[in-house]
Amino acid sequence: MSRRCELTGKGVMVGNNVSHANNKTKRRFLPNLNEVTLQSETLGRSFKFRISAAALRTIDHRGGLDAFLAKAKDSELSEKALKVKKEIAKAQAAATAA
Repeated sequence: MSRRCELTGKGVMVGNNVSHANNKTKRRFLPNLNEVTLQSETLGRSFKFRISAAALRTIDHRGGLDAFLAKAKDSELSEKALKVKKEIAKAQAAATAA
């Protein structure tokens, strides 16, 4: 399982530990990932994602999973999230047509 947010694409960053003597050694900055279940209002179903804490706040700010995925770039989303996005778009199109 990769350490990458499924919705924002945020991943591991690298940097240096710097000691008092200014010695530098490589280190990794890991994203704060959480396994969460998010509800889609359009589909009436819930989906499990492994997302960063920042992405969870953004979802709340934008008004839910459906609104977040509508604005999200396809290049940042995982395959699973992209599949959900297309499913939501299809359901919304069917709802407006009917």
